[in-house]
Amino acid sequence: MYMKTIELKVTPIGNSRGIRIPAAVLKRHRIGDHLLLEERSDGFMLYPQDPPTEKLSWEETAREMAAAREDWSAWDKSAADGLDGVPWVEHGARGVSEPQSRYGAGPRKSVKK
Repeated sequence: MYMKTIELKVTPIGNSRGIRIPAAVLKRHRIGDHLLLEERSDGFMLYPQDPPTEKLSWEETAREMAAAREDWSAWDKSAADGLDGVPWVEHGARGVSEPQSRYGAGPRKSVKK
């Protein structure tokens, strides 16, 4: 999940107050002329009024991830989870960590009565 904190200034607009959202953020989240405000007990969330219909391509996603220069060092801790030694199997009925059945791997035979 992409999480970045941006400080915004609250500005008087008539009898109300408003904020300016950076153009790059609006573009990244495909926000047009309207937003939905969801009030919560711990704050509020802003959402695009209409869910985006166009998704980023893999190339666009990779480019945006590279431009964000996120710190992935927390993922280094997962390197010690032992999954590097798990024998990954492309095809098969068994899960990766399940031992082979002692009853054989063949299909079940129906019993005629």
